[in-house]
Amino acid sequence: MIAPGLPTPFAEDVLDVVASIPPGSAASYGDVARRVGRGGPRQVGTTLSRYGSGVPWWRVVRADGSPAPVLADEALRRLAAEGAPLAADGARVDLRRARPWPDPALSDPGG
Repeated sequence: MIAPGLPTPFAEDVLDVVASIPPGSAASYGDVARRVGRGGPRQVGTTLSRYGSGVPWWRVVRADGSPAPVLADEALRRLAAEGAPLAADGARVDLRRARPWPDPALSDPGG
């Protein structure tokens, strides 16, 4: 049985993936879930809200590139300071340029 307050193996995997996102890069919650190989965006978000204070949580954003609303100002400040590519509106990350890993949705299915 897992003790209350301790990260589950899934949470530990999520935190490892988030910790591997380099400065100036960003990934979506779904990107992190795909990289972990299980769970989904909501589970990644829940994990970060519970255990994410020790990892670069600001580098994980919504699929449209926007950070979670409750911490958006802080996340955008940190992303800009790291040189992450922001969209023209300055309120989102340009995920096409910011992703540290290839986006499987953009890859060529034929090869």
